[in-house]
Amino acid sequence: MTALFAYRRLASQALASIALILAVMIAPARGADTITVALDQATITKMPENTSTLVIGNPMIADVTVRPGGLLVVTGKAYGVTNLLVLDGSGAVLSERYIEVVGPRDDIVFVWRGIARESYSCTPDCQPRIVMGDGPAFFGEALNQTGNRTSRAMGQAATTSR
Repeated sequence: MTALFAYRRLASQALASIALILAVMIAPARGADTITVALDQATITKMPENTSTLVIGNPMIADVTVRPGGLLVVTGKAYGVTNLLVLDGSGAVLSERYIEVVGPRDDIVFVWRGIARESYSCTPDCQPRIVMGDGPAFFGEALNQTGNRTSRAMGQAATTSR
């Protein structure tokens, strides 16, 4: 009976090892093939020669802008991972990379009021910050104030340039 138990245990360990090896082989490679960018920030990367078409798997997670000289600006729009396909004129894939959008890297303080979260950027003084996942009332008010400030600044700039 003990030999049968040992055999079953060895067989289950072997199956688990095979499953782990297959998972590693099948899982997408993430190291050098990943562009990591913080939410609401941008990074620059170089496009391959002969690039004709860029495809973003989920444009709600990341956005790309093509700049002169073969530069690609990648902007993080929401947390998560998506992919970027680079095609040549005939539709052949020149490159496929993952884009991972991560949380901000500055000093953020989260305040919880019941189940509602508020985010503050504290570098060095704490000011409200618009971060996905904040409570609707706080997020809406911070967004409203930011939009109002931007509109006023743009209006002031237009008045000054006349």
